[in-house]
Amino acid sequence: MSDEKNVNKEEKNENVHDYGMALINGSRGKFFCLTIIGQIEGHNVLPPENKTTKYEHLLPLLVNIQEDDSIDGVIIMLNTMGGDVEAGLAIAEMISGIKKPTVSLVIGGGHSIGIPLAVSSKYSFITPTATMTLHPVRLSGTVISSPQTFCMLEKMQDRINEFIVRNSKISNDRLKELMMNTKMIATDVGTILSGDEAVKEGIIDSVGTICDAINKLYEIKNADNQKPTE
Repeated sequence: MSDEKNVNKEEKNENVHDYGMALINGSRGKFFCLTIIGQIEGHNVLPPENKTTKYEHLLPLLVNIQEDDSIDGVIIMLNTMGGDVEAGLAIAEMISGIKKPTVSLVIGGGHSIGIPLAVSSKYSFITPTATMTLHPVRLSGTVISSPQTFCMLEKMQDRINEFIVRNSKISNDRLKELMMNTKMIATDVGTILSGDEAVKEGIIDSVGTICDAINKLYEIKNADNQKPTE
């Protein structure tokens, strides 16, 4: 029995060290702590000096969270600069589809494609000192200057905006207005929001800390347990 406990402890330590995630056993239940940090890595591997979140690691993990009956919910910790749009939206759609309680907490920053990730949970928090940057989709590398390119960018932006609006309280018109703001960022268009401002705009539900996020997780869990079943 002691050998089994040691193996489980070693596996838990490896998960924390290698992936920045852990399964937490608390007095009120068991929840999974998932971290999304640095840059969201997509189909292309980023340089080794970049701190990244790899979507191929998170997708099967999210399936396991949904199907593991011993896990009561998941808390998502975000401190990300954004990254690959398709990878970020894929993770966000997976989180939003989980039927268990999910709560997100933006610490530091939840920028760019980090915004759909932040709003993908059933309830979202942001710390008072955290910020969120909204801006239009960008392309890097060789860009073909043609109507088709601009049409593709517009459709990609619509996908991002639709997800944010569907999973938060901000309107599509206001979201576009913030993204196309030319008065705040010197070298770009967009808007940087503080924690209070993100809540005021309806993107994030509340300003809070880790304790608030954990309490909300179990509040949702208890509310779900009280719902009548067929």
